[in-house]
Amino acid sequence: MKMKKIILSGLLFLGVLSAQAQDQQGERTEYVFNPHWYVQVQPLGIQHTLGEVDFSDLNSYNVQAGVGYNFNKAFGARFTIGAWQSRAGISNKEWETNTLDYRYDKWKWNYIAPQIDLTANLSNIAFGVNPNRLFTLTAFIGVGLNIAWNNDEAVDLKYNKYPARYSRLSDLTFLNQNMKYCWSGTKVRFLGRAGLQGDFRITDKLSAGIEVNANMITDKYNSKRAGNADWYFNALAGIKYNLGKTHTVRVIPAPEPEIRYEEKIIYRDREVPANTGNLAIADEREPMRRDIFFLINKTNIRDTEKQKVIDIANYLKENPDAKVVMTGYADKGTGNARINARLAKQRSESVRNMLMKEFGIPADRITYDSKGDTEQPFAENDKNRVTVCIAE
Repeated sequence: MKMKKIILSGLLFLGVLSAQAQDQQGERTEYVFNPHWYVQVQPLGIQHTLGEVDFSDLNSYNVQAGVGYNFNKAFGARFTIGAWQSRAGISNKEWETNTLDYRYDKWKWNYIAPQIDLTANLSNIAFGVNPNRLFTLTAFIGVGLNIAWNNDEAVDLKYNKYPARYSRLSDLTFLNQNMKYCWSGTKVRFLGRAGLQGDFRITDKLSAGIEVNANMITDKYNSKRAGNADWYFNALAGIKYNLGKTHTVRVIPAPEPEIRYEEKIIYRDREVPANTGNLAIADEREPMRRDIFFLINKTNIRDTEKQKVIDIANYLKENPDAKVVMTGYADKGTGNARINARLAKQRSESVRNMLMKEFGIPADRITYDSKGDTEQPFAENDKNRVTVCIAE
């Protein structure tokens, strides 16, 4: 029973907080993404090329630099150039049983790899734009070229060192079969890659990041025949600098309460001229007033207010000698005098234009003016976003 009361109390408390949050919901800020360029430098990198020798023997230094463009909050593209060195090795298990004959050899070569990637900002896709986010995760996939050269160690191993060291036919056969794709000179090969990049925010423009990517290339890359594609993996660290504004801030005003102002049409007694010899009661109408309300910083007439304009138009059509005077206002609680003067004038013009264009009321029957925020016809601030119309 006690636990039940605690749970009920907790739910009630959360309900109160929710209600308060709704009551206090007002003006809020929204971040709008700006397309922008960026440059990226990653001088700290390590590459691992898949192979059959010890893991540490296949690691080498690697660097990368690039430039990119974010088209929108989710997707972008970048051009990068990676470079330095790859490694490979060979070991004959048969040699391991013969101490004198055992050899464990490895070689290295240089490369440069220009690539184009398509990027997807996973953080923005999942959680929206937030320039103050501490960590941003991006995925990418791309294609490029691997331009390799200086494979002299592999060539020397196959054609000079091994034949000089071994006379057994089995050794040379093993070597020729496994290093069938040994190459020399400069080779250009297509490659594909995919990876992830994480950026840690330093400022709006600067971030420090890490990247891991996997690269798939032809089987002939490391000089060894494996019967499947060769792979190398890069882990990189560096910085990224955004060029231009990455976002703008948009203020979304609090929802405007629906204002309904009830106007009344008042009838009065009118005295008939004395020469008639008697008095009569006439149903002459008092001047008609309609107050047309606007949203904050708006000058367009909403559908909910349009009926009031129709009322004025009908009044003028039913009373051919009647005219209408309209005065535009702006609330003093927001904006400044210059902005409010413009808003008030445009609000009265909006009503005038609707009467003329949609209902055919002649311009000489309409007088319009504006007071900006110098006068406030209502005590409630928000009601002063209004055009007051009096027809008589």
